[in-house]
Amino acid sequence: QVQLVESGGGLVQPGGSLRLSCAASGSIFSINAMGWYRQAPGKQRELVAAITSGGSTNYADSVKGRFTISRDNAKNTVYLQMNSLKPEDTAVYYCQVVVPLELDYWGQGTQVTVSS
Repeated sequence: QVQLVESGGGLVQPGGSLRLSCAASGSIFSINAMGWYRQAPGKQRELVAAITSGGSTNYADSVKGRFTISRDNAKNTVYLQMNSLKPEDTAVYYCQVVVPLELDYWGQGTQVTVSS
C-alpha cells in the first residue's frame, strides 16, 4: 500500500507565497506521475498541476506563471511552489500519485487560505 503525507499549507496574505510538499512511501516500485488537485467549498475538485516521471508538466490556466510543480524522484516527493497567491486560490489541496496500470493514491489534504 502507498501512503502520502502532505505539509506546507496555511494562511497567507494576497500576493504571498507558500510551498506545499507531499512525500510518498510504502510499496512503491514505479511512479508514472504526481500531481496536485484542489477543492474549494461548494466546487468540484480540479487539477492544479501534474508532473510525469520524465519531467513533463501540465498546469491549470488559472495558475500558469504563478505556480511551479517539481519532484525529487529519489525521495518520491512532489512540491508545489505557489507565488502571487490570490483569494481564489483558497482551497484544500490534495496530492496524488499514479502508479502502473493507472492506479492512484491520495494525500489527506492541506488547507490553503489566502486572505487579508
